[in-house]
Amino acid sequence: MQDASKAIYGIIGNPVKHSLSPIMHNTAFKELDVNAEYRLFPLEEFELVDFFKELKSDQCPIFGLNVTVPYKEKVMGYMDSFSPLAQKLGAVNTIMINKERKLIGYNTDAPGFISHLTELNFNPEGKRIAILGSGGSCRAILGTLCMLPERPESIRIYNRTTSRLNDLIKDLGERIDLSIVEMVYSVDDLNIELADLLINTTSVGLKPEDPILVEEDMLHASLLVYDLIYRPKATELLRMAQDRGAQTANGLNMLFYQGVLSFQRWANMELPEEIKTKMLNAIERALDSD
Repeated sequence: MQDASKAIYGIIGNPVKHSLSPIMHNTAFKELDVNAEYRLFPLEEFELVDFFKELKSDQCPIFGLNVTVPYKEKVMGYMDSFSPLAQKLGAVNTIMINKERKLIGYNTDAPGFISHLTELNFNPEGKRIAILGSGGSCRAILGTLCMLPERPESIRIYNRTTSRLNDLIKDLGERIDLSIVEMVYSVDDLNIELADLLINTTSVGLKPEDPILVEEDMLHASLLVYDLIYRPKATELLRMAQDRGAQTANGLNMLFYQGVLSFQRWANMELPEEIKTKMLNAIERALDSD
């Protein structure tokens, strides 16, 4: 946080080295000829207190942040205020720091996810959905699906740590109608064989040695398998789904859509379409070069 010659933006999390956010946002800064830089801030949990304390300093050059695993819920306690959506979901992935050094929390994951589903021509209305996970991204996706005017028929959700999923359902249920949601205690009970959409919101798949959480015979050609992981471009789950004839998508375009919304919050402006296209092209090229 030492370089005061330019405005600094970045992403906090653990891990963050795989993130394509710096490529996306620095492309936009360059195209707009803005004296700013987007950086990675890998933080251990014990470092959060000092990091957020320094953010309050008038000398701090940081004016905006993204938040990734595992801190989307933990950062809530450091905010001065929230957008209504972030408050309802109980998760923040975008932080704006104003001139008074007040921290305002937003959630752009939720609209980013819905924007990508729309691009994929998937309408959640009346659909049967299965979800893996219980973290901050899961909160955003589950909460958003339940708040849609025309909701899915059902959502089944599984997490390996049952207590964490219990906490998520209890907390979200205080602010959002979760009557279509059923928490299950094994992957088998997700009924993926009958589902229209399977969403992996866990980090399982980031590493080559990670297990696959579902069995191959659960997947089918009428299923959309959506893995929030985008690096690697195709996780083992997505490869297996492709072999079964399922439609697949990784989280790259969700990253793009939420990133555009984050940038627009920080800049207080609508990005021109040509800038958005260059942001998307930049992260697509980076992923293709892996």
